[in-house]
Amino acid sequence: MTFRDLHLVEPILEALAEQGYENPTPIQEQSIPMLLRGKDLLGCAQTGTGKTAAFALPILQNIFLDLERNSRNRKIKALIVTPTRELAIQIDESFTAYSKYTNIRNTVIFGGVKQGKQTQALKRGVDVLIATPGRLLDLINQGFISLRDIDYFVLDEADQMLDMGFIHDIRRLLTYLPDNRQSLFFSATMPPSIVKLSDKILGEPEKVTIKPEQATAERVEQAIFFVKKRDKTKLLIHLINTEDANTSLVFSRTKHGADKIVKLLRRNDIMAEAIHGNKSQNARQRALGNFKEGRTKVLVATDIAARGIDVSKLSLVINYDLPNIPETYVHRIGRTGRARESGVAYSFCDMSELDFLRDIQKLIKQTIPVVQDHPYMDDGSGDDYEPDRRPRNNKWQNRRNKNNNNRGGGNGRSGGRRR
Repeated sequence: MTFRDLHLVEPILEALAEQGYENPTPIQEQSIPMLLRGKDLLGCAQTGTGKTAAFALPILQNIFLDLERNSRNRKIKALIVTPTRELAIQIDESFTAYSKYTNIRNTVIFGGVKQGKQTQALKRGVDVLIATPGRLLDLINQGFISLRDIDYFVLDEADQMLDMGFIHDIRRLLTYLPDNRQSLFFSATMPPSIVKLSDKILGEPEKVTIKPEQATAERVEQAIFFVKKRDKTKLLIHLINTEDANTSLVFSRTKHGADKIVKLLRRNDIMAEAIHGNKSQNARQRALGNFKEGRTKVLVATDIAARGIDVSKLSLVINYDLPNIPETYVHRIGRTGRARESGVAYSFCDMSELDFLRDIQKLIKQTIPVVQDHPYMDDGSGDDYEPDRRPRNNKWQNRRNKNNNNRGGGNGRSGGRRR
């Protein structure tokens, strides 16, 4: 199937072709026809499945056709609410790309920065508004935003919304929306609290579920490195210096840990920056921009800050700390292998994280291969994990041999500094 088969209008098809989009992903193929028919949608999908285009394209098409039929003042017709600033910015960039050859205007609002530029854009008139909950409610209360003309409402990353304590903001927001609207609800997981929230937002929705293994397992080459906690940074430096990776996204469980990793990497002449909730919005955007442009080789992130990071051709994801929530692992490794590209994800595991690893493998229904031939191998970490230590293949060894050959030989075990 192609995007043309989904009966999208020519201006959108032209923009998609320019972006290199050829065939819709499963969630796009299933969702777009439903949304073009005006159905509400309940979607369960992880990052990297093509979710943004799945809801953006039909919304843009409907607004485009409406603009052709009706000459009117600019009023907000579509509202997309998302938990983090980074994700809001990323969605806004996607809408800008997809609507390039239409006359549709979109803008993004979020907290952590002065509101002047955001309110000026609103005064000029927009069709699509992407927002984080706090700033959205603030500008509604100030009279800068009216939601009475909303035709399309999207709540994205709903599980993360609840984790971050936005449930009361979402309930308040719903009181400002008209009853007659099309609503879309996306979440990576569907615990009872999420189902209850979706019942308040949706009528009788169509449902689309993209399973975690569909989103990650087939495209992302995964490997586990057993290592003592004290040796994790040494192993990270070793991999960055020996792997053929232009950019590496490293996940830390804590903000303090992220800053500490960056400090140690810089001591070893590896350009790295951190992105987490304690950083100012300008600092986070600057770090993300440097990473996308290749000026920073390593970006160290916490899970919440990483939502919305979309870097084309991201070479490598490294889980410095394994997450204690298995679904988070799927989100993390989905940063590489996006859409239908392949990717590589390495995870460090010390003795305290074995239960986390078991939970992850149970979720993705895979035994992740264990790399035993590395200079900081901790045999003790895997003593209780013997059944899962047998790699399914020699992908990692083949990659390492290939990388070493490209460097003109060597055993790849040197941890020397990069100059």
